[in-house]
Amino acid sequence: MAQHSPMTDTSTAAVSLRGIGKQFGDLTAVKDLDIDIQPGEFFSMLGPSGSGKTTVLRMIAGFEEPTSGQILLHGADVTRAAPFDREVNTVFQDYALFPHLSISENVAYGLTVRGIDRAQKRRLVDAALEQVRLGHVAGRRPSQLSGGQRQRIALARALILRPKVLLLDEPLGALDKQLREQMQIELKQIQREVGITFIFVTHDQEEALTLSDRVAVFNGGKIEQVGSPREVYEFPQTAFVAGFLGVTNLISPEASQQLLDDGRLHSLRPERVHLAELAAGVEPGTVAVAGTVAETVYAGAHTRYLVDTEMGLRIISEKQNTHTPRTEPSVRRGDRVSLRFQRDHATAVPDEAKVPVG
Repeated sequence: MAQHSPMTDTSTAAVSLRGIGKQFGDLTAVKDLDIDIQPGEFFSMLGPSGSGKTTVLRMIAGFEEPTSGQILLHGADVTRAAPFDREVNTVFQDYALFPHLSISENVAYGLTVRGIDRAQKRRLVDAALEQVRLGHVAGRRPSQLSGGQRQRIALARALILRPKVLLLDEPLGALDKQLREQMQIELKQIQREVGITFIFVTHDQEEALTLSDRVAVFNGGKIEQVGSPREVYEFPQTAFVAGFLGVTNLISPEASQQLLDDGRLHSLRPERVHLAELAAGVEPGTVAVAGTVAETVYAGAHTRYLVDTEMGLRIISEKQNTHTPRTEPSVRRGDRVSLRFQRDHATAVPDEAKVPVG
């Protein structure tokens, strides 16, 4: 059974979803979903393609109507309300900037539609551009900006209307890795400055962990787990969450019976597994298992070792590359090694039928 967010007083939550479901013909995209998102929270919906996260975002925005259930914004029922009748705004992956308008005109667009007078509009636009540190590009066109700059302009255009909730549909997806990581930090800083509730959709696990106050992990139209980044990474409540959030070693009940004497499913993160010589002593509380290095994967900051154990289990170990740059790593493919980890570093994954709701 999936773990939903705890029920709270819907009048205090920024967004409350109650029993939300969505059907597209015979396809069930979202199943009986309950979420409470608090004011000022950076809340991420994380999951693979087709897991239902974008459909949920579109229902909150009003672009899709739920088949069942209720959507409340700050206690008000907006389930059947049109998008323009909701105090929310959306930033899309393609930014949707008007190519024929200047940057300041793009940012001012929502104010123009609302009939805000020219002097006030100018003040608000200048403030919004300074907030995203792009006041110097006000007179340019979108085609003259980089991808990261266009992303910030789309954000400024959405924030200038001061929505109570800002919805972000994979807004960093089109950026390269270095720029994406830079924008993650900037996005979190901007959210803290403005204090608006952000609901962020992504399939990028690292991005969700970096940005979020809480993460909801989606799978098959349902939420598998909701919690802080640390909670969902360190204490996965289902095998899916353990496997989807980063890299992990899932130790089957049969294998854990041999290694840990408890016969339960466990998640063991590679960074907690260390390599040692076969003859090295084993400290109390440490589990040791012999194996052969099947593959080494160099990834710059760390090296990953895939080790086939004598008990037929493949275990991944990850080591930070702290050695001198010109020094070759000492462990190679085919080497016999001993894998070591602390017994309490293997986190038991609860029986999914027994995971509590509420």
